[in-house]
Amino acid sequence: MNITTEQQFEQLVSSNDHTIVKFYTDWCPDCRRLDAFMPDVTSTLGDMPLHTLNKDKLPALSEREQVMGIPSLLVYKNGEKIGHLHSANAKTPGEVTEFLAAYVTP
Repeated sequence: MNITTEQQFEQLVSSNDHTIVKFYTDWCPDCRRLDAFMPDVTSTLGDMPLHTLNKDKLPALSEREQVMGIPSLLVYKNGEKIGHLHSANAKTPGEVTEFLAAYVTP
C-alpha cells in the first residue's frame, strides 16, 4: 500500500501488528535497487505487507520520523517506531533480511 496522507500513516502504524514502511523517492537509484529484491525478502519472512511512503510528498512526516536518507525501512508496532534501517545499511538483501527478521517471525 502506498501511503499518501499523514492520517493514513497514523492508522497503519497504530496497529497491534508489526508495520513496515519504506520511505523512498522517485529519483533515488538505491530505492529502485531495493525494490528489485524486496519481494524475495518479504516472501522469505512470511509475505509481510510492505507499505511505501514517498518522502518528497510528505516531508514533514519524514522529518518527524527522522528519515534523513533513503531508502529507509521503519518498523512500527502500537504506534511506536521500534526499528529504523537507515539507507547506508539497506543496500543488500542480507542486510534487509537480517534487520526485518528481528521484528517479524515467519
